[in-house]
Amino acid sequence: MRRLADLLPAAAMELGLEEPLRRGRAMAAWQRLVEEHLPAAAGVTGLLDLRDGVVIVAASSPIVAQELRLRAVELLDAFALSSGGLRMRELRVVVRPAARPGGESSAPPGLAGPPRRRV
Repeated sequence: MRRLADLLPAAAMELGLEEPLRRGRAMAAWQRLVEEHLPAAAGVTGLLDLRDGVVIVAASSPIVAQELRLRAVELLDAFALSSGGLRMRELRVVVRPAARPGGESSAPPGLAGPPRRRV
């Protein structure tokens, strides 16, 4: 009997889904390594894109973004060694504040722009 995990790569290649499968594995690998190396950033950072040797990551606040930048070498090395991860040369971090229910930004005052008026 063969495991489903063993069949997926061949089936994905036949269906032309190899890239989405690789991206999904990389996203899962990124989440695992953030949880392991930066537990405080788990759930407030996410992999946006992988292109031309660059990992593009979103962070929910400037302080999280700075921590990711400071630990870029460590994170890239861990990503290269993790199951599903890739060897990349650069980590780019963008700040994208998470939206609160009701559409308001959770960014600190001054970063979110003027408050919205409710009608």
